[in-house]
Amino acid sequence: MSLATIQQPIEVEFTAFKEYYATLFRSNIPLLNRALSHVSRTNGKMMRPMLVLLTAKSIAGSVDERTNYAAAALELLHTASLLHDDVVDESPMRRGLPSLHTLFSNRIAILAGDYIFSSSLQNAAMTKNVEIIDSLSRLGQSLSQGELLQLQLQQSGGFSEENYIEIIRNKTASLFATCCRFGALSAGADAATIDAFSRFGDLLGICFQIKDDIFDYYDSADVGKPTGSDMREGKITLPALYVLNNCDTPFVRGLLAKLAEGYTMSDSEVETLIKMSKEHGGIEYALKRIEEFRAEALAVIPADVSPIYRAALTAYIDFAIARNK
Repeated sequence: MSLATIQQPIEVEFTAFKEYYATLFRSNIPLLNRALSHVSRTNGKMMRPMLVLLTAKSIAGSVDERTNYAAAALELLHTASLLHDDVVDESPMRRGLPSLHTLFSNRIAILAGDYIFSSSLQNAAMTKNVEIIDSLSRLGQSLSQGELLQLQLQQSGGFSEENYIEIIRNKTASLFATCCRFGALSAGADAATIDAFSRFGDLLGICFQIKDDIFDYYDSADVGKPTGSDMREGKITLPALYVLNNCDTPFVRGLLAKLAEGYTMSDSEVETLIKMSKEHGGIEYALKRIEEFRAEALAVIPADVSPIYRAALTAYIDFAIARNK
């Protein structure tokens, strides 16, 4: 589950991609250049471009410039969406660093996000592949729909696992599915192979987000946000959903009634729900669902994928599950 196992088959290609990607965060306008410079410091491990490259190479045995453009388009769109999300959510931190709107202003963060989004479209156009351009547009719609669905359910109290999976499928899994789709499209794969890899990415993304949500139940400086921050923003994730739907106590009944009316939990209620999620099987249930989605994801990898790439794809999903931040 190490990064080395994931990167080994694409080491040369990934290095070349990072060199190209760095050129996209420069501007002759000093203010924009400073903003882009800060954003580039929060690029993280670049797991999504890695997945695009890995998918393409597992199919075609090589990577060309179309794959690089596709990977850049997707990572740029993701980055732009995070800048906008941080403004909407009023998040002060991003990957352990101050959010762009915290350092500058909401206006600059939004405009920088718009600029990066435009760069995403430009890179998609450079692939000269209509399906990639169409998929990028659909991804942008999906990310927005996920945010709006989450806001709608926060106001109406639709606290079911089905709704939760639908939200994370739009907000997170769609991004991973599109990574795999872009890799397959840029490699010239047939429809069945594109669909199989897209399904793998979808299931991988669900695993990734459930694990990400579990972090909210523990105190860790590595994560870059305080314990319970999701709940304080009105986001009820899988461990807490399990408690709300399976523990019939006066606290749970009262909280459900209030949440159904768009109520924002107090700090003490958040702390109680976190404690109950740990003590009444919420965390264990979420981890069990991760393993189920993982098994399904590995089962859909096409049979003709060679062992070195199958091992890298397995390592990728295991890294997403085992990571500490």
